[in-house]
Amino acid sequence: MTDVIIYSCIYVGVLILLMLAGLHIAVVMFLIGVVSGLIFLGPNLVLSFGELAWTTSNSFILVAVPLFILLGEILLRSGISDRMYNAFAVWLNRVPGGLLHTNIASCAMFAATSGSTIATAATIGTVALPAFETRRYNEPLVLGSLAAGGTLGILIPPSINMVIYGAMTDTSIGQLFVAGIVPGVVLALMFMGLILGAALIWPSIEGAREPVTPVRVKLRTLVDLIPPASIFVVIMGSLYTGLATATEAAALGVVAALFLAAINGRLSIVMLHTAFKSTVRTTSMVMLIILGAFFLNFVLSLVGIPQAISNWVKGLGVSAMTTLWVLLIMYAILGCFMESLSMMITTIPIVTPLVVALGVDPVWFGIFLIVLTELALITPPVGMNLFVIQGIRPPGRNQNDVIIGALPFAAVMLVMIVVLMYFPDIALWLPRKLYQ
Repeated sequence: MTDVIIYSCIYVGVLILLMLAGLHIAVVMFLIGVVSGLIFLGPNLVLSFGELAWTTSNSFILVAVPLFILLGEILLRSGISDRMYNAFAVWLNRVPGGLLHTNIASCAMFAATSGSTIATAATIGTVALPAFETRRYNEPLVLGSLAAGGTLGILIPPSINMVIYGAMTDTSIGQLFVAGIVPGVVLALMFMGLILGAALIWPSIEGAREPVTPVRVKLRTLVDLIPPASIFVVIMGSLYTGLATATEAAALGVVAALFLAAINGRLSIVMLHTAFKSTVRTTSMVMLIILGAFFLNFVLSLVGIPQAISNWVKGLGVSAMTTLWVLLIMYAILGCFMESLSMMITTIPIVTPLVVALGVDPVWFGIFLIVLTELALITPPVGMNLFVIQGIRPPGRNQNDVIIGALPFAAVMLVMIVVLMYFPDIALWLPRKLYQ
């Protein structure tokens, strides 16, 4: 038992050191898997990597990953996001905080159609930033609201990260999607509550108030919210009614997005070529990480690492809540040094058997892990959304503005994580109602 624990510590240490050295996370996981396999299990296991890679990449569940990525790419280029943002702006610009609320609401709505945090942050950021150029809003808070709002892309379903978690832990993706709805809405409202409080205390953060919009104009803009809402209904409705699996629901979402792009006059060969090329690039990166993770997980399982750690922790008599607090601290630290998806994939095979053995619901833990991953997206120095928002700003702007603006939202996420720990029904109530 002691040898296994020591090996686990060595594994984590080597993993972090190799990544800090600049190696790609997929290469790091594959190297550790190969070396561990040769030491503990012999060369025959390493030679079986081709068969394992084929079996993994041929998984029907994982087909949903490129489909959701493609869905986000089509929506990005269809013009739906522009009209959606303008509709929210008309309804929310008179609330204290003004267009900052629009950033969060638009990110939440786009998250309900995309499944990708990068696509959400980039799309809404590209639409939103020009609107703030002449309005004298507090720039760090504008940037922080976009970076934090973008994280909702993996919490509000559909979510690529939930698909990967479900595939790696054999957890119902439909239940994960449903479980993410309430926490996603609650977190979006908490972000908006932070903005409202800041605007009431420091009114200068929002610049000049927008003119009053006539009610008839507001009602007319509601039509622009129908397209993203319809895609959400298609995906979640087909899942809940049992008409489609997660992969089939993703395909239906792509068809719906193509239909909406055609209605908007944006469907063309050039647009599809750009969307497909971007989808292939992103999918290749994600699948390479998944293949490396599955191989490493396979080796670790045969060596007995997850089982040994679970038995060791149970032998210590540590409670599930104490373990969750330790994981919260661990992920908060890892998120400062690791890319969020890589962090999630590399730790799932170790921590999930551990917490499930302690009686934690795997669906709830999936949501808990997703929110922790969200936190990693906006924590410096490697928070992905920080780079995404900085990348769409005019050249020469200071990246510290993005980091400073994101910190209050990171604090809100920490509060959300603690609330989720002590009130698990926030995530479990809806799946229990729908899947009882």
